Amino acid sequence: MKRIEILSPRLANQIAAGEVVERPANVVKELVENSLDAGATRVEVDIEQGGVKLIRIRDNGFGIEKDDLPLSLSRHATSKIKELDDLEAVQSLGFRGEALASIASVSRLVLSSHEKDHEEAWQVSAEGRDMATETKPCAHPVGTTVEMRDLFFNTPARRKFLRTEKTEFNHLEEVVKRMALSRYDVAFQLRHNQKVVHSLRQCASQFDQEKRVATLLSAQFMKEAVHIDMEGAGLKLWGWVGLPTFSRSQADMQYFFVNGRIVRDKLVAHAIRQAYQDVLYHGRHSAFVLYLEVDPSLVDVNVHPTKHEVRFRDGRLVHDFLFRTLHRALGEVRPESGPNARAETEAALQQQPQVSGVQAGEFAGQNNMALLSGAAGGHQSGQSPVGQPWQSGFQNGTQPIGENQVQNQMATYGAMHSNAGFNASSNIPMPSTIADTQAAMQSHEQQEVPPLGYAVAQLHGIYILSQNQLGMVIVDMHAAHERITYERLKTAYDEQGIPSQPLLVPDTINVSSEQADMAEQHAEEISKLGFSLQRLGPESLVIRQMPILLRNSNSEALVVKVLEDFRVAGSSRHMTEFRNEVLSSMACHGSVRANRQLTIAEMNGLLRDMEITERSGQCNHGRPTWTQLSMKELDKLFMRGQ
Repeated sequence: MKRIEILSPRLANQIAAGEVVERPANVVKELVENSLDAGATRVEVDIEQGGVKLIRIRDNGFGIEKDDLPLSLSRHATSKIKELDDLEAVQSLGFRGEALASIASVSRLVLSSHEKDHEEAWQVSAEGRDMATETKPCAHPVGTTVEMRDLFFNTPARRKFLRTEKTEFNHLEEVVKRMALSRYDVAFQLRHNQKVVHSLRQCASQFDQEKRVATLLSAQFMKEAVHIDMEGAGLKLWGWVGLPTFSRSQADMQYFFVNGRIVRDKLVAHAIRQAYQDVLYHGRHSAFVLYLEVDPSLVDVNVHPTKHEVRFRDGRLVHDFLFRTLHRALGEVRPESGPNARAETEAALQQQPQVSGVQAGEFAGQNNMALLSGAAGGHQSGQSPVGQPWQSGFQNGTQPIGENQVQNQMATYGAMHSNAGFNASSNIPMPSTIADTQAAMQSHEQQEVPPLGYAVAQLHGIYILSQNQLGMVIVDMHAAHERITYERLKTAYDEQGIPSQPLLVPDTINVSSEQADMAEQHAEEISKLGFSLQRLGPESLVIRQMPILLRNSNSEALVVKVLEDFRVAGSSRHMTEFRNEVLSSMACHGSVRANRQLTIAEMNGLLRDMEITERSGQCNHGRPTWTQLSMKELDKLFMRGQ
């Protein structure tokens, strides 16, 4: 073994640079964070050759004192923390005191600054070889400019790993986007090779904020996004979540900020994925720009060198708050507030009264019991109403799925879609013929027309064509009815609890000691899911009871997934997903099929149910259930008025 020696400052800085500076984008991130911490209201970023040749960042912050300029290029030198208490409640973006020293060790760096209320500006420069600094006066407005040239000029091995100019600039532009999304009160400008790429003004209102998001991401995202602003339990969540119709093939439009710092956190990702689990198409990813505000003392941001990861003191509270808020925001989107008519319906339907359809109370009685008994394997004869207009469609068009009673119980739900099932006190008519539809449209005021309008025809036995104040609505009747059935099944299942049954032969499974500990710590929560687990040894459990709905599943694999969910997030995602998968299958097979001819009254019944059903904009598989074509769009198709 060689003797232990203290590393030279230059080598120590270059090793630290390996953690902080991987590519030009990392340099921009660290320097822009310093500008924001300095109170800047305008940040200008100049780039040449993807950031390899030049990175110049200028701000109008409060500047740096002359005597502090050389010190700012030293390792572990910072003005943002002084003692341990400061580290436990960090409110600044940068605080480790390594960025400038690391950048200077692998580039030619010039730092110029003019402190507010001082007459002179000063400049300090350093090169990577010996880190010797030189301070001299300069001409500079109030603020700071950091100019970095020739990245990795003294470490050619690192420079070989850089990608093409276009690739490096794309990474760098993404960093600027994140910074611009984190601070709406700051103006940003990005230039590449003397060409302006982004020029963003300060945002004084929510409209300006939405305009910036639309500029940086896409106008379509803002068109199909829901704004949320929720506060509770010492937490505040606000921002925009994209509707499931605006999904992505990859997770490239997901921005989550904690106290202004963008993070990637497994707990946050789990909560958001769980909120979208019922409405997102298979293999697709959600889009969102969300901001979580929490007491800085309750979150640790010093768990990763680049500060991309955080650790919450009460992760369960944060997870539940995120899930409930997003789940409620997505569930409250109804046709009357859907994205397709967002701009045009805002004025047209502002005064519209609440449209009522099948009341939830009508479904909470014996039909709930019938559905639950069907899911549990029982059959209650005589509970399926006779003579309802939708019932025959279920009996003729639905094939059994595993057990015959499922089909019979779904017929029970079909009875809810009769004219008699609607609120008798509602003054909104239920046209039964096309003539009645036309009369209803002509004789009532604009605000009395339901959001999805009145049905006029059925196309190829698949789509319902409806007329509302804006134009034409096209509804996929199977997808829409599938969502309605699915939501009713979930409500019935949750209201009756999760029925379970003891296993004739208890099943012994092998787990890790940590998973066995989870089974003991969360025994009460697990029992509410319908499981009864008993610990036999350090790494073994026995399953004595299972939910009836999941009795045919792989019990060992499911229990392991449930325990792993409790370890990561304090709740079970897999249990909910498995239950929903079974109910979704029941709803799919129990919904009205294609080529089923519906009457006008039946079509209007479906439209009214959509207007009061959560997440009715998507079916159980994430496909859209309806779309709006305005008169303006229809006129454009036929070149009317041109």
